[in-house]
Amino acid sequence: MSYNTNELKAISTNVRKDIVTMITESKSGHPGGSLSIADIMTTLYFAEMNVDPKNPKDENRDRFVLSKGHAAPVLYSVLAEKGYFPKEELMKLRKIDSILQGHPNMNYVPGVDMSTGSLGQGISTAVGMALAGKLDNKEYRVYTVLGDGELEEGQVWEAAMCAAQYKLDNLTAFVDYNKLQIDGNLWDVVSPEPIADKFVAFNWHVIAIDGHDFDAIKNALEEAKNTKGKPTVIVANTIKGKGVSFMENQCAWHGTAPSAQQCSDALAELGGEN
Repeated sequence: MSYNTNELKAISTNVRKDIVTMITESKSGHPGGSLSIADIMTTLYFAEMNVDPKNPKDENRDRFVLSKGHAAPVLYSVLAEKGYFPKEELMKLRKIDSILQGHPNMNYVPGVDMSTGSLGQGISTAVGMALAGKLDNKEYRVYTVLGDGELEEGQVWEAAMCAAQYKLDNLTAFVDYNKLQIDGNLWDVVSPEPIADKFVAFNWHVIAIDGHDFDAIKNALEEAKNTKGKPTVIVANTIKGKGVSFMENQCAWHGTAPSAQQCSDALAELGGEN
């Protein structure tokens, strides 16, 4: 099924509601960087990737790796919206007996292709998946999302070199360029700037977009598929906490759970409960 822009916006809004509600219920989690990539994740799962919730281990499926694994709430919400597991599971986030822990676990969660959390390892495994696809002459594509602060990890650039060396044009990476990380502004911690120029130097095809523009996201994904001989990175300008005004552009919401009242206020902004 193909979803138009208005349908994608509606799904993304539901995803944002899920994120706020589940983190409030768990009293723990990472809302800011989950909200910032809700539009990217929605587009990937509902307009781009070849995946089937009824057959989550299909060897010919497209793969997705959430390299910024602390943003697990957005992945869990998208998977639930897509039908991988009941939405009721979302309210068990981080509970001791839940499949939905603070970082994605491929051993327990249907639709999770890689357990992630230690920054830099996700992009590395995505490179491995893409290389395996090439060696096995498979048609599947591999997608991954990195945080901009994650680019401070040296392992990211080792993976980037490997992807270029093996001409992995079946690999597309997004950088969630929200310009904030847990300790403050990106450039005040350890600046990875200039991000686009670095990836160009590592022989990647680079596309810069508004990460909240669904048409721009879809067009960039199409350009990535048509790029041959090198991997593609989409540097997506985003807003940390997007959709909830009091969370937007505030690094304090990197890993803080809303109170019940803040949750109510956020849901009101987003149009009410699901």
